[in-house]
Amino acid sequence: MPMREILEISTGRATSDGAGVSLTRLFGGDVAERFDPFLMLDEFGSDNPDEYIAGFPPHPHRGFETVTYMIEGRMRHEDHLGNVGLLENGGVQWMTAARGVIHSGMPQQEQGVMRGFQLWLNLPAKSKMGNPGYRDFAPAEVPRVTLPSGVEAVVIAGRFQADGVDQPGAVQRPDTEPQLIDLHLPAGSQLNPQLLDGHRLILYVYEGEIEIAGKRLGKNQLARLSDQGELQLNSGTGARVLLLAGQPIGEPIAQYGPFVMNSREEIEQALRDFRDGVLTE
Repeated sequence: MPMREILEISTGRATSDGAGVSLTRLFGGDVAERFDPFLMLDEFGSDNPDEYIAGFPPHPHRGFETVTYMIEGRMRHEDHLGNVGLLENGGVQWMTAARGVIHSGMPQQEQGVMRGFQLWLNLPAKSKMGNPGYRDFAPAEVPRVTLPSGVEAVVIAGRFQADGVDQPGAVQRPDTEPQLIDLHLPAGSQLNPQLLDGHRLILYVYEGEIEIAGKRLGKNQLARLSDQGELQLNSGTGARVLLLAGQPIGEPIAQYGPFVMNSREEIEQALRDFRDGVLTE
């Protein structure tokens, strides 16, 4: 059986979003096709309130899903559908914007660390104008499993299968079939998670370092891997790794800010709908 290999390594870039929240954009924008079905991945993390306190005031989305995973901190979600949720340590918010959502995410703390990730997951053309939805998962609702080797997996979406363990995640989605798993590897551990051939695979090391097919992947490095074969992770010193895998959609991607559709014409329609106050109707 061939092994998955690293195709490219990147480190992201510092930027800001919302009302000035500091973050690192690990991928997104004009490289989205290479990461299909994933559109963007941001990492935020700071103990300086000036870098997060202004939060994300009300803003629109259309055509995709957002997944926010909080490692440390507290953030309140509100949207035009009347949903309200408090995202805390280990919690997840999964929002399907589809034809349109207007929402906000505001910090519920004035000091301490705020740390986590936000992922944008594309929707196929047939679902882009479907009904929006939202689900808030408390930390206790997100499955966690520990293997005999000491490897711990937080299974946000899809399934985690390794060493005889088969653990469904908190979320299962059609079409893109995403896997989103936070892996904690102790020093000296090895892991061979099962993945579907043909699914895009992305790994981001946010603590420590790992080795894949003889190549080292260090802290703050993101790797896009080949779509076929087995994956073997080794960590001599210990690591925390975000694993993303999913079925590519293979459709054109047209993006303008918070709108992701299949054509420029559809983007222009989204802009008109937002301007005219009918984006969410």
